[in-house]
Parts: sequence; structure tokens; C-alpha cells
Amino acid sequence: MSASAAYPLIAHPAPESIVAWRHGAPLTARHFLADVDALAAAMPAGRHVLNTCGDRYRFAVGLAAALVSERVSLLPSMLTAETIANLRNFAPDLFCLTDGERPSFDVPVFDYPAFADGVDAAGGPGAMLEIPSIPADRPVAWLFTSGSTGKPLPHRKTWGPLVKNVRAEAHLLGLDDGRAHTIVATVPAQHMYGFESTVLVALQSGTAFAAGRPLYPADICATIASSPAPRLLVTTPFHLRTLLDSGVQIPPVAMILSATAPLSVPLAREAEERCAAPLLEIYGSTETGQIACRRPTAGAEWRLFPDVLLTLREGRTWASGGHVEQEVAMGDVLEITGARRFVLHGRSADMINIAGKRSSIAYLNHQLLAVPGVRDGVFFVPENEAPDGVTRLHALVVADGQDAAQLRLALRAKIEPAFMPRRILFVDSIPRNATGKLMAASLRATVTGHPAIAGEAATDTIADEAEAIVTIGVDHPALAGHFPGRPIVPGVVLLDAVLVAIGNAQRAPMGRCRLGAVKFLHPVVPPARLTIHHRRAAGGVIDFSIDDGTRSVASGRIDPVDAIAAATTPSEVAR
Repeated sequence: MSASAAYPLIAHPAPESIVAWRHGAPLTARHFLADVDALAAAMPAGRHVLNTCGDRYRFAVGLAAALVSERVSLLPSMLTAETIANLRNFAPDLFCLTDGERPSFDVPVFDYPAFADGVDAAGGPGAMLEIPSIPADRPVAWLFTSGSTGKPLPHRKTWGPLVKNVRAEAHLLGLDDGRAHTIVATVPAQHMYGFESTVLVALQSGTAFAAGRPLYPADICATIASSPAPRLLVTTPFHLRTLLDSGVQIPPVAMILSATAPLSVPLAREAEERCAAPLLEIYGSTETGQIACRRPTAGAEWRLFPDVLLTLREGRTWASGGHVEQEVAMGDVLEITGARRFVLHGRSADMINIAGKRSSIAYLNHQLLAVPGVRDGVFFVPENEAPDGVTRLHALVVADGQDAAQLRLALRAKIEPAFMPRRILFVDSIPRNATGKLMAASLRATVTGHPAIAGEAATDTIADEAEAIVTIGVDHPALAGHFPGRPIVPGVVLLDAVLVAIGNAQRAPMGRCRLGAVKFLHPVVPPARLTIHHRRAAGGVIDFSIDDGTRSVASGRIDPVDAIAAATTPSEVAR
């Protein structure tokens, strides 16, 4: 791409071509270009624009006005006090363009002017202002990484590579087939995914987008219904799961696009069946932009965008070529499976090694989200949780009609025992940001504030939840004479194994206790490999259950003698 190359601001061919829809009303290319000129002339002197406009049309006008006036947009993934402080150091001349409530942070604010909002261009309805031609090497924006794995970092984006990227996307999505598509999106325009797949792709394919950003299922469906077909729904797995679970009738869409978080195949399949439309998934990063897509229901392989290359070097995968401005070391583990194809195994930082076995948090999250009844969930390694140096996984879960024992049983069929979560914390919601990403700080706050964790402040002798694997062979001495010809493991052996497991977890022998409400649900026939789950409840009581990998075989409660006045009879006391 030569430095002298240039590309038009928009690809809409006629003055009355629709750029956006707001509340069912069209905003044309003629309106858009007039608004861009008006806003560019009215902007303050600063060269850096913090564009916080929530209305997608106003965001696009602000972006284009900055671009034609040789300003650069700043697009952080979130607006916190720390983010603003960093931005002010990064670009001292910045000002904030806003179309809503004035922000509380201390930066100069420029309100989106009413006169730059669908104004008429001079020359009447048939007139079209000249479409600006933008040099390929002109800086467009600084986008910032999400900070989900560390401090947000800035990445400069220039016009030519961005245009090449989204034109390739438009072709892959079929947006250049001559029909007047409409993009409806649940993601913000300030994030790399929304920036590329809702704003730039529309401007460079002659497509229209809905100006709003609906989040609730009823609002999403209302926006789809008010937008002309064919419609493309651009969303995230989190928003998609919420939409499908709502039971709201979803108006017809031609295609669904998903990104920013792992998408399980069952969720993709359900979305395709409910919407009678294909679902495509986008892969990329802030550093590279989008570089690949796939249809999850058709297979695990990703297909690279035109001219993008992957190479293996120094134990990492590097992306280059096409619209990727400079070679980038990918933060994910990618397995190249053929010409221009690869399989994603998860983030490099997510790779874990437990007992000599390797997996990734992303893979485990996929398996968790595929469990029926699980609406959202994530595995994590708790901070300061392994004084013995052994990694132990925990999980945050949003689930209907599931308890920890049922969830463990379902997971055991999907993942290695070494990766089973030591503790499962049920929550009402996972603290994701606007694009469905889970921030490290939000995760820490949710875990720290969870009642099960807060309740451990007084004691750390036994895990809130733990499990142990017990194997009982055919030569176990307790089996002799216990139903000759058809030996069954005695209940007392199972209970003894429970007490031993609890003692091992608390790193001290189990003291005197009383067994309460014990139920033997199914006979255990040797040889047997059993999993014992136990959790501490209020007052020191310990609930336990035992499963054989396919079903629960026993459950009950243990009351430490110290927690009650005394055992009623000697037979109720076990050691």
C-alpha cells in the first residue's frame, strides 16, 4: 500500500443512500456528509478527540469529522478515573465529544451540537456533497486494549489498513451483494469489534446501521423489527445468551455475528435454530484488528482474512500481511491446521499445567458454558490460594436449577479430574463489561465479596468446597461376607472415606462428630472410583455427597460435636 494511496470516507453511491436508521427514520449519505462538515468546523482546537457518543450515528459523525479535520480519535474500552488520567498524560490536548450526560471527569467537554444531527445539505434533496478522499497513511484512532490481562495499551490505527480490513469483512459477510442491509448491534462503537464491525464496515460497504445500542432483549427485538431487512445482528455470547433465554420472539435476521468472548457450540446451534440464520464468529485483537472468521456449527477451524499470514517462531504465533500494519505476536495459542486455517486453543496467559496435564481457561470455559442450565460462567485461579505451590481452579457460575454436585458431575464427563474446580461460587451475574469481557479487577471484587469467601475470614482450616477421589477395589477387606457372590461396598466404608477426605482437606484428623440425615441412594459395586464432595455450611456443619461418575450414590450431613451440646447416643458418634 503506497503512501500516496487514498480511500473515500464512505462507499454509499447516491445522496439518498441510507447511512443509518434512528427510531425508524432514515439518515442519508447527504445528511451524513453535511453533519460531518458542520461538526468538523465546530470542534475545539485540540487534536485528540475522546469520542464517548452513545448514539452510533453521532459516534460515526464524530469519527469522520475528526478524520477529515486531521484529528485523531481516542477510543478506550472503559472510562474510569485511572483511564482518564492516563489519557490526559497520553494526549494533553484532548477534549471529550459527548451526546449524553456530561461526564464527571476533569477534561474539556464539547457537547454534540444539535445543528449537526441530520441537517440538510445545501443544494436540495438531490444534491450530494463531495465525498472526502482520505490518505491511506492518515492516523484515524488510538484504540486501547481492554486491560483484561494487564494495563491497557494504545495501538494506532491508520485509514488504509482499516479500509482494507472492513472491506474484506464486508465481502465475507455478504454485505456487498447489492442489497440494502441494516446492522443492529448490542456492542459499543468505541470497542475494536464495534468500531470495525458496526461503523467502519457500514461506511465502507454502503450499508446502513441502527443508531441505537439496545441491551435488553425487548429493546434488541424492537430495534431489529424497526430496521429494514435484511438485518445483521452484531453481538456477543453474553448478550446472545440473555436474548435467547428471555423467551422474546426474535424478528427475522439474515445473519448473526459474534465476538469478544468464547462462544460455545451449543449456544451457536441454538441461536441458528431459533433465528433460522447462520452465525459467524470473528477472531482478532486490538493489535491486529479482525483477522479470521468461522461458523462454529460447521467446525472448529478459523479461516484467515485475505492476505493475512500466520507463522510460528520462537514458540509463538505471529500475524502479518494484509491489513496488519506490523508483525504481531498473538496472545493466543494457535494451531495452524492448513493453508490459511487454524484452531484456537486459548490465550497463552490462560494455559495452565496441573499434575503434568495442560489445558486452557478458554477451553474449560467452553465446557462449563456447554453444561445444560449454565447461563454464564468462568474458571479462574484465585490469588494466594496455593501455599503448597499446587494450582487449584475455582469457578464463578450463573445457573438455573443446578447445585455444585450436579455441576461437578456434568463437568467430570467433559474435563480431566485435575481441572475440576475446587470451589464453585454461584452468583446472579458475571461482572462483564459492555462487550462481554471479564475484567481482572471486577473478578477479584466479585470473588472477595462472595458470601462463601467472606464467611471464611474466621477460619481457613477447611475449604468451603472440596472434593477427593477414592478407589475401592474388589479385594477390600470389608467386602468379605458382605452379600457373597454380589459384593456391595458397606455404608460404613463410604462414611469412613468421607471423614478421611475431610480430614485431608483440613490437614488434621476429623474430630468427633455426629452423622445426620445420611442417605444411601444407590448401591456401590466394586471396583469403584468415587468422588466425595464436601462443603462447610453455617454453624460448622459439613454437607457431603458421593458420586460414581454417573450418579449420586450417597449424601448426608456431619455435625462436629463441638458445634452441638453432645451426641444423643454413642451410636450417633463416629470418629
